[in-house]
Amino acid sequence: MRVLSIGQCRPDHAGISFYLKSSFAADVDAAATESEALQYLQAGTYRLILVNRVLDADGSDGLALIERLCRSEYSDTPVMLVSNYPDWQQRAVAVGAADGFGKAELNSAATREKIAAVLGDKGDS
Repeated sequence: MRVLSIGQCRPDHAGISFYLKSSFAADVDAAATESEALQYLQAGTYRLILVNRVLDADGSDGLALIERLCRSEYSDTPVMLVSNYPDWQQRAVAVGAADGFGKAELNSAATREKIAAVLGDKGDS
C-alpha cells in the first residue's frame, strides 16, 4: 500500500516514512509541492494522503491544499493534516480531512489508531 506525504521537511518525512513502513508496511512517496503531489496522484493510487500545515518547499498553505484535494477527483482518498495544533486539525476536518496528527505525537497510541482506521493493520492490503 502507498501513502503520499506532501510538504514535509526531509527529517520529518524520514520519521513519518519509517513509522508508516515499520508499523503498517506502507511505502511512502514524498511530494515537496502541490504540483509534484498532483503528478504522483495522476500516476498512481494511494490509500492515504498526508499534508503538512505549511509546505516546507514553498511555504504554501496545507489547509488550502487539503480543501482542494477533498473537492477533486482524489476525494475518495483520505487526507490527514500533519500539525501539532489542535485548532488546525479542527479546520482540516471541517474542510473534509480525516482527523490527523502532529509530528510530536507520531508514536502515540492515538495516532496509530487514526492511521490504522485508514490503512488497516500491518500487512492488510
